[in-house]
Amino acid sequence: MTDALSIVRDLIRCPSVTPLDAGALGVLETLLKTAGFEVHRVTFSEAGTADVDNLYARIGNSAPHITFAGHTDVVPAGDESAWSHGAFSGDVKDGFVYGRGAVDMKGGIACSVAAVLDYLREHGGKAREDDKGSISFLITGDEEDVSINGTIKLLQWAAARGEKFDHCVLGEPSNQEVMGDCIKIGRRGSQSGTLIVEGVQGHVAYPHRAQNPVPDIARLIVAISDEPLDRGSAQFQPSNLEFTSVDVGNSATNVIPSQARAKFNIRYNDLHTQESLRKLVEERVAKAAGNRVRARIDWLPSNSNVFLTKPGPFTDLAVAAIEEVTGRRPELSTTGGTSDARFIASHCPVIEFGLVGQTMHQVDERASVADIETLTKIYRGILERYFA
Repeated sequence: MTDALSIVRDLIRCPSVTPLDAGALGVLETLLKTAGFEVHRVTFSEAGTADVDNLYARIGNSAPHITFAGHTDVVPAGDESAWSHGAFSGDVKDGFVYGRGAVDMKGGIACSVAAVLDYLREHGGKAREDDKGSISFLITGDEEDVSINGTIKLLQWAAARGEKFDHCVLGEPSNQEVMGDCIKIGRRGSQSGTLIVEGVQGHVAYPHRAQNPVPDIARLIVAISDEPLDRGSAQFQPSNLEFTSVDVGNSATNVIPSQARAKFNIRYNDLHTQESLRKLVEERVAKAAGNRVRARIDWLPSNSNVFLTKPGPFTDLAVAAIEEVTGRRPELSTTGGTSDARFIASHCPVIEFGLVGQTMHQVDERASVADIETLTKIYRGILERYFA
């Protein structure tokens, strides 16, 4: 069956807990090959990480080229006995399909595949009658984990083959409350680090012979956190720095520790680059530390850079398709965490639009059957407008 509900149920029944595939990509490969797509299964590996299977499929050989992106890997189900329906059952009850990945994001993939297959059936297996245009799928099994052997490498592999994308729709669950309320056109970047303050270990009864890093790191945390990084930009909310843990590695109550460490994460907007952000924070640390406190920051590597698809013809096209089906004009949003769109954005403009994300990663994750039908119609409308 090639309707979206049948496809998502088949995908859910593959327990593809990241980075396992468990047959999910095979479901898509069969459907797309039957429809005339050239399908490639590509496995990437790297020392210290699990091998990851990915899929790239394309029909057509010329521009304009629209690609639908997504991931078939899912987070673990947790306590499966807590689910009212099997975590990998794909059961349908009371208008919902249940299972891990129903929302994030096997449902989005199923809708895009169903929409594309329906479009091709109506248009004689072509994007356009003049043989112009291409449609492709860029599907990974490594989004919910470290994101090393997935989309970023699949894009590099495609570029080496000469593949060029004009636009991308990523089927992440972008809607907040109801279908049609939100398109993600960008995401803030993410940068983590550890603030380290050195002290001198000693006996608590003789503090003059030691240097306690705990009060020092507490003052630095306040100094760094109190002043906003910025006030936000035209498309983004303000950047924010949040401390997430403080640790001195000390189990004794009568010993002044030699070091204190505080982990933090920054979600930053387009007023900063990774380099300028690090410089700004380091300057604040140096100013607050002065000449007495020995403090430094250890930065973690990050590939989560800020990106923005500026509003224009492509976003207008998507808004029109959504409004036609739902009667709602979606907000163009840049809120939320990171996604694989951050990798795609360096290759082509990308938007995120999928199902309503309220139950993603939860027990009893489920998607409305009506929403699945709606999303399929929206993707179908996007295709009609894109190749018109």
